[in-house]
Amino acid sequence: MENIGRHTLKSVRALAALVVVSLAAAGPLNGQARQDGRAQPGRTVPMDPERAALLYVSNRPEDHDPNRDYQRDIEMKAATDSLYEVLTKGVVDYRKVTYRSRIGDMDIPAYVFQPLEKRGPRGHAAMIWVHGGVHGNWSIGMWPFVREAVERGYVIIAPEYRGSTGYGKEHHDAIDYGGYEIDDVLTAYEHLVKNYPHVDPERVGIMGWSHGGFITLHALIREGHPFKAGAAIVPVTNLIFRLSYKGPRYQRQFATQRRIQGLPFEKPELYVERSPVYHVDKIDVPVLVHVATNDDDVNFVEAEMLVHALRVKKPELAETKIYVDPPGGHSFSRLVNRETWEPQWTPELRDSWNRTWTFFEWNLRPYEDRSATSAAEAAGGAARGGR
Repeated sequence: MENIGRHTLKSVRALAALVVVSLAAAGPLNGQARQDGRAQPGRTVPMDPERAALLYVSNRPEDHDPNRDYQRDIEMKAATDSLYEVLTKGVVDYRKVTYRSRIGDMDIPAYVFQPLEKRGPRGHAAMIWVHGGVHGNWSIGMWPFVREAVERGYVIIAPEYRGSTGYGKEHHDAIDYGGYEIDDVLTAYEHLVKNYPHVDPERVGIMGWSHGGFITLHALIREGHPFKAGAAIVPVTNLIFRLSYKGPRYQRQFATQRRIQGLPFEKPELYVERSPVYHVDKIDVPVLVHVATNDDDVNFVEAEMLVHALRVKKPELAETKIYVDPPGGHSFSRLVNRETWEPQWTPELRDSWNRTWTFFEWNLRPYEDRSATSAAEAAGGAARGGR
């Protein structure tokens, strides 16, 4: 049985005993009645305290992730940042920044990766890359892929939205899965266009993996979003199904969030609102989705719901691909050698990235230096005005 703490276990056992007494007083469950339809007195359903403890899911924010080692998370994040400093030196322009979320309550750390030599105003396409994990963070394993993105001409920003690890308890416990975290990520766009004049505001895309793919889908669903295209790789799609499939241990990560505080049967409207599969009809730009049949995180029975919904409702915008049992499963497109920090190439990994690069090149045109075009247009306008 999962360790949920002595205090909680005592409470659950007391609750179980209370339920037994209540059942005895109330009579039998439905179906346990006399032939005349009246309840038979004294029938009880015995409660197994061990099973009750296993199934117990709190809805109190103070019970969220109680055994987290925040100091260890901070140390691991510092190690990641130090390694990025080493690996990026002389290769890309790397910096760690912080911006205020549009919600107004939190500062959001973010990684920014740019070409060493930058084009003029509006010269570069850009992407927001969104990490996964219920509680996760931007990892060093993404380095070979972000390096290639920069080589292709993109500016990349990777936000550490609320709930990300490595920034202490307050940031961790502010998790809002499918809620304010979307705004944290959308604010990354505002930070880019305000602070990096070489980023073209009209050529920005978004891409995420797992939970990050979930956020990507939500961003594309938002009315008035700024993105030209988006890619969701092995994305979480349906929280109602997912929590029932994964069970109490997973459910505790959601029911104890401050802005949720409950399970789908208690707050069905909220969970529908936060499940992208129910909102694909709102997607209005090209979207790429890749899933794997052997994914043991976002299981295929969940992932295929989104694929089918997109193929039916958005065939003109959606590009979907189902990979059959690829090496790595959930991580099939992010396999990296931890000694060389190069991709561990498999046919599926190569195919997924080839399709992804092609998708974004078609929609964002990172190879175009529009600063030169803008300069030429401005010069032409000035010349015409002087006639």
